[in-house]
Amino acid sequence: MVTKARTGQPTLEEVAALAGVGRGTVSRVINNSPRVKDTTRHLVEQAIAQLGYIPNRAARALAGSRTDAVALVIPETEKRFFAEPYFSDIVHGVGDGLADTDLQLLLTLVRTESERQRFLQYARARRIDGVLLVSVHGDDPLPDLLAEMEMPTVLSGRRSGEESVSYVDSDNVGGARAAVRHLWESGRRAIGTITGPLDMHVAQCRLRGYEEAVRDTSGGGPGPTWIAHGDFTEESGRRAMTELLARNPGIDAVFAASDVMAVGALHALRAVGRRVPEDVAVVGFDDSPIARHTDPQLTSVRQPVEEMGRTMARVLLEMINDSSAAWQHVVLRTELVRRTSG
Repeated sequence: MVTKARTGQPTLEEVAALAGVGRGTVSRVINNSPRVKDTTRHLVEQAIAQLGYIPNRAARALAGSRTDAVALVIPETEKRFFAEPYFSDIVHGVGDGLADTDLQLLLTLVRTESERQRFLQYARARRIDGVLLVSVHGDDPLPDLLAEMEMPTVLSGRRSGEESVSYVDSDNVGGARAAVRHLWESGRRAIGTITGPLDMHVAQCRLRGYEEAVRDTSGGGPGPTWIAHGDFTEESGRRAMTELLARNPGIDAVFAASDVMAVGALHALRAVGRRVPEDVAVVGFDDSPIARHTDPQLTSVRQPVEEMGRTMARVLLEMINDSSAAWQHVVLRTELVRRTSG
């Protein structure tokens, strides 16, 4: 049989016809979408190789208004961004999730209203294909404004229990509950807590887990003197621990809603001669690298932060490649990691 000589580059439609799939499926394979079965992906890749098809990135971007860039937006200061291991772990996980794609990751700190407006203008101009939002506070309008402009968006955590935008979170209530139950089962009976900023849903959930565990174990809820408020910084942990000691000199355990605040609590206890864990047991949350380098090493609730970042990237890719994809709400499990602080 004589085959007609090819007179130009193979097209996306020709690849689809040879593979026996639709044009959209070929596009999803080219863009590394996870929403393609392995068998189908293999067929498309075989067709691409057989025809010698080379994706035209410029044409793809023009046809689909694609920029091949996504923004990782963090509404926090540089000081907090560089001080907390949580953020670097999220960035690492997101980077892993995008490693096999052609997408560029743009890191953006939004610290002021003017910076928020500038970023919104950037997004409205469609200079990015999607947004990953980390550390969102309850009153932050950014997720809703992005949703109104139909910008694919995924949150790390959520603003409330009624969150509608796609998010990836960890089981903050269950993790806090496990921490307090562990302290109770270890013989501790005067258990306080240091909260995160309560305008953040994550801090509200960890406080709720603490309160539920205290009710379940002791039969009564904690009084207000057993709860001190922090803001996820080391200094706030130090200050809150000092408050708890002043209110309740007999305190024998504390659950801090982050490892960084737990470090501050350790410093405050050492300053007044309280031994950890002999006098006061301390449990943190995050199981960040900090937990393994304190003295004593910190018992902590592990949330899979890097896995959260990878999952955020996966969900965002699905939304970018399929505008009809449903919003996703993903909650990952936590685990108590026991060390020597409590």
